[in-house]
Amino acid sequence: MNQQTLQNITSLAGRVLLSIMFIMAGYSKIGGYEGTQGYMESVGVPGLLLPLVIALELIGGLALLLGFQARINAFLLAGFTLLAGLLFHNNFADQMQMILFMKNMAITGGLLLIVAFGPGKWSIDRR
Repeated sequence: MNQQTLQNITSLAGRVLLSIMFIMAGYSKIGGYEGTQGYMESVGVPGLLLPLVIALELIGGLALLLGFQARINAFLLAGFTLLAGLLFHNNFADQMQMILFMKNMAITGGLLLIVAFGPGKWSIDRR
């Protein structure tokens, strides 16, 4: 396998793996709307923002999956993921919260790589 083919496969795989998390999270928030809204409000985030969160996760995740406006969507999702980590996983005395925070930072890093290098050849942006 040549380097270009490997880059095409891995950039697509990276986009798929990153986007699935957002798509599934957005979808699950619809089914658990009240619970999610209550959790948001418990940390001081207005529950009225939940429709925007769902839209960002679903639309941004699908756009990232397809490689459509990938750099913009990756940037928005990176900011969202960083902010979510800071707001919801900031109890560093709790090992699980620290792990969840670091997961958010790793996802943010992956998204920033898409911002920097684009979605790869197998994307709508490159067509």
